[in-house]
Amino acid sequence: MKINCIAIEDEPLALKKIKEYIVQVDYLELLEGFNNAIDAVGYLKENTVDLIFLDVRMKKLSGIQFLEALQNKPKVIITSAYDEYALKGYELDVADYLLKPFTFDRFLKSVDKVYNQLMETNSSSSNGYIFVKTEHRIEKIVINDILFIQGMKDYLQIHTNDRKIMTLQTFKNLLEILPDNDFQRVHNSYIVSISKIENIERNRIRIGKNLIPISDSYKDKFYGILKERKILI
Repeated sequence: MKINCIAIEDEPLALKKIKEYIVQVDYLELLEGFNNAIDAVGYLKENTVDLIFLDVRMKKLSGIQFLEALQNKPKVIITSAYDEYALKGYELDVADYLLKPFTFDRFLKSVDKVYNQLMETNSSSSNGYIFVKTEHRIEKIVINDILFIQGMKDYLQIHTNDRKIMTLQTFKNLLEILPDNDFQRVHNSYIVSISKIENIERNRIRIGKNLIPISDSYKDKFYGILKERKILI
């Protein structure tokens, strides 16, 4: 399995070092390196990545601000010379925090951790089903039966062909498990199965009798993914 990654680092020498480390790991594929977070925001609107190496202290847009603004976060490894941001980073669910200067051994340990997490995620849905915790039991759900997922305060409601399952999960957790070639977030409160979409009109998706809004913050990415996959012509 290849992990597609980008690096965001405003210090040229530090960016060079990260790139050198990346090319030494056969399962890492460096797509792009950025010296500021703003350019990376634009790149991520058009491209999908698995992992971001992210500096914290940067001009214009800091690493923390960048993380807080990201929708559908990939795995993130923070690279920083300052340890005071570690707690905030973990609150934002980063995979690891590398304190500069870090050795290649420490770098490898960090990316191995991400690799193992992604392998577990891929294998969990490779059989075509997932298990989710409900209030009193664990339910098996066939992935192909899922129509869409709706956020309801602290819970998610998974709508399938024949039932609705409430679970205390986050959108992030489910998006990491579900196949990203079909399931996309289109609103703060909705994930849809692209294959189950019947039509789209006025930025509203129809799936069965349900009309699901596409919010402005997800619209460009959603339509971009349809075009990228050549299913919107």
